[in-house]
Amino acid sequence: MKPTKIIIALFIALFTNALLAQQASVKKESLPIDKKTNCYIRYYYYPNLEAYFDNLKMVFYYKEKGEWTSAPELPENYGGYSLYNKAHVVINNFDDENPMQLLPLHKKSYPYNSKGRFTYATIGGTE
Repeated sequence: MKPTKIIIALFIALFTNALLAQQASVKKESLPIDKKTNCYIRYYYYPNLEAYFDNLKMVFYYKEKGEWTSAPELPENYGGYSLYNKAHVVINNFDDENPMQLLPLHKKSYPYNSKGRFTYATIGGTE
């Protein structure tokens, strides 16, 4: 085999391996389970944004122009909010699709707080 064919075959093998590695996703079974509710810890709710993060699909769900959108990152300066201040709520009683259907409940339980602080870190189950 000529050296150029070896190099091409090696390049194709590396490229295919990298492509397959990017397509791998988190499996639901690998998510932590809440012992009280027996649900996977799949979503985080950000009350100040009225947005969700899906640990399974690794995307954010947020409203943009009145419509729910999903993306791996929030838009720049989304509501002037920093994700690093840890003002989020762990949803421990819902692990299905479409957490946005619970937004009215979450808004009532965890209203907007300009300081980004909340009394409880989880929603659902009995405290």
